[in-house]
Amino acid sequence: MGTAGKVIKCKAAIAWEANKPVSVEEVEVAPPKAREVRVKIVATGICRTDDHVLKGSLPNINYPVIPGHEGAGIVESIGEGVTCVKPGDKVIPLCLPQCGECSSCLNPDTNCCLKTHLYESQNLMPDNTSRFTCKGQRIYHFLWISTFSEYTVMPDSAIAKIDDDAPLDKVCLFGCGFSTGYGAAINTAKVKPGSTCAVFGLGGVGLSVVMGCKSAGAARIIGIDINKNKFVKAKELGATECIDPQDLKKPVQEVLVEMTDHGVDYSFEVIGRVDTMTAALESCHMGSGTCVMVGTPPAGSRISFDPMLLFTGRTWKGSFIGGWKTKDSIPKLVSGYMEKKFNPDVLITHTLPFEKISEGFELLCSGKSIRSILLF
Repeated sequence: MGTAGKVIKCKAAIAWEANKPVSVEEVEVAPPKAREVRVKIVATGICRTDDHVLKGSLPNINYPVIPGHEGAGIVESIGEGVTCVKPGDKVIPLCLPQCGECSSCLNPDTNCCLKTHLYESQNLMPDNTSRFTCKGQRIYHFLWISTFSEYTVMPDSAIAKIDDDAPLDKVCLFGCGFSTGYGAAINTAKVKPGSTCAVFGLGGVGLSVVMGCKSAGAARIIGIDINKNKFVKAKELGATECIDPQDLKKPVQEVLVEMTDHGVDYSFEVIGRVDTMTAALESCHMGSGTCVMVGTPPAGSRISFDPMLLFTGRTWKGSFIGGWKTKDSIPKLVSGYMEKKFNPDVLITHTLPFEKISEGFELLCSGKSIRSILLF
């Protein structure tokens, strides 16, 4: 492309500091260096994790920062040594990289690449510099990919080539939301046919868990949320019943144990609250239940629970981006979508021009949207 090797000026949403709304600004995006890729983002979803960035509740985030991690776009240019993509390819940036070299990437039983932000900061590129500036000031990256920028740069370990025919305004959900929830049921829990599941939180990721449980053949899927407006969609996607804890006279975990044969086979916490994490564990069958933690807990959170909950046979697991080795798996998931094996399109409730990003966050925080997609 004619812009290769040049600085590109474009619009981006910047969080200048914690607890302030994003501001749409003109930014300068430098060309990619060796083993880096510059991408023109076409569509990006607004995820609850992005709201955590705005609220300052994610650990180790530097401000000002360009959030966004659920995007899809087209490769504009590549740096020296990049072989996995070429200009013009449709791609999904990966908020969890797959470097292919660390002990996690070499282990078939985990996807938690040691280049992730939870282990090493992704506020800057691997050479400890930024590709973003605004008003003469350095702007930090988010998870290396910063999809709230029309053009963004990432290492080649954090990008996956997808089908040429994939609709970018739909498959951007595979960057986080759908993959995270669906994989938590399929990969992490390994839900068995005929089982009983409970899903705490029916947002975009929670509903993707519901879809995964149904796909795995669960006989009973109980959705839990304090927003009853989400129940219709949850039942459309496979939930057999839904509960609002506010309507109950006793803790929801006690009700779930009573409703089932001494507890559910699988529970999923998809909110990111320590109280519901414990409730989800307590709702599991005493001797054989598995609880999967999917929601992102606030920075500095600590959990206190009765160790007998685990001693008696329950299993407590975490699921990071659905357990997928992202570079290998995301393209396959997109291909499955193109073959109509699953349909995350139903999670998209609003499509907005990028300039209305603040409206998108308002819809998220008010519970009026499941997923809002921003288009550049």
